[in-house]
Amino acid sequence: MAHARRTPERLSAFSDGVFAVLITVLVLELRPPEIPTITALLALWPTWLSYAVSYVFIAIVWANHHHLMRYASEATPRLMWFNFAHLFSVSLLPLSTAWMAVSELAPQPVAFYAAVFFLVNATYVALIWDLVGRAPVSEVPPRERRIMRIRAILTLVVFAFAAVVALRFPVAGLVMCCCCLIVYLKPEAPGAEEAGSVDDRA
Repeated sequence: MAHARRTPERLSAFSDGVFAVLITVLVLELRPPEIPTITALLALWPTWLSYAVSYVFIAIVWANHHHLMRYASEATPRLMWFNFAHLFSVSLLPLSTAWMAVSELAPQPVAFYAAVFFLVNATYVALIWDLVGRAPVSEVPPRERRIMRIRAILTLVVFAFAAVVALRFPVAGLVMCCCCLIVYLKPEAPGAEEAGSVDDRA
C-alpha cells in the first residue's frame, strides 16, 4: 500500500512555533539595570543593540522561510532535514546574542555572531536549492530562480567576510551583517516582478 503524501503544513506550523520560542527566549535574556536611572539604562546599549538586531533578524528569517515554504508541495525527508538544519542554526541566535551583549561587542563574540548569520544563510540556501529547484517553471521563472540564488550566495560571502572582519573591527562586522539583512526585508527576490513580466511577454 502506497504511503499518503506528506503535506508540509505540520512542518510549517512546527517551524513557526520554534521561531516564536526563540523570540521569547531573546526577551527573557533582557535584564533591567540595578540602578534606577536613565543613565544606567543607556549604559546597557550593547544589550539593547544586540537584542534589536537579533529580533529583526529572526523576523526577517521567519518572513523569508514563510515565503519559501509556499513552494513546498510535500514534506519530503530531505526537506524536513534541511528545515531542521535551518532551525538549528537560528536556535544559536539567543546564545550568540547574549555573548555579544555581555562582552559589549568584543571581537570574538561578534565574529561568532556573524558566523551564526552565515550558518543560517547557508541552510537557507539549501532550502532554496530543494524547494525552488523542484518548483515548476510556472511558479518560479528561471530568471527569478537565478536572482534568488545569486542573492543568497552573495550574502553568504558577505557574512563570511563579516565574521573575519569582526575579529579586528567588531562594529564594522556587525554593520556588514545588518546591511545583508536589508536585502532580505522583502522575501521576494529583487526584480522578481520585472522578471515575471519579461518571462510572460516572452
